[in-house]
Amino acid sequence: MGLFSRRSRSKSAPAAPAAKDAKAETIQHFREFVAGHGECEAYIEPPTRVTQTTMVIVAGSGEWTRRRVPDEATARKLAKQFAIPAFDVNLSGYPSRMREWNEKHRKSLG
Repeated sequence: MGLFSRRSRSKSAPAAPAAKDAKAETIQHFREFVAGHGECEAYIEPPTRVTQTTMVIVAGSGEWTRRRVPDEATARKLAKQFAIPAFDVNLSGYPSRMREWNEKHRKSLG
């Protein structure tokens, strides 16, 4: 089963090309972010009524990126694939460097 496979989908029903493209783009985006930034960590955000599960990757500088993922297990597999630690954001919270980066860049934009 692929990283973004849904268990409920039958094996004979192929994923839509657009969905495959989105999966590949998400993985490539995360891969490039991790490769271009040092000391990255993944923070897994649980689904809500409005959004599905998301993964935030935070660099050592505090810069971050967020993308949707199918579920927590997929997020953990991706973090393992990128050789970065993964945390449940409900248990750990976000790192202070992320808030500091946001604040610094909010001031420079305003």
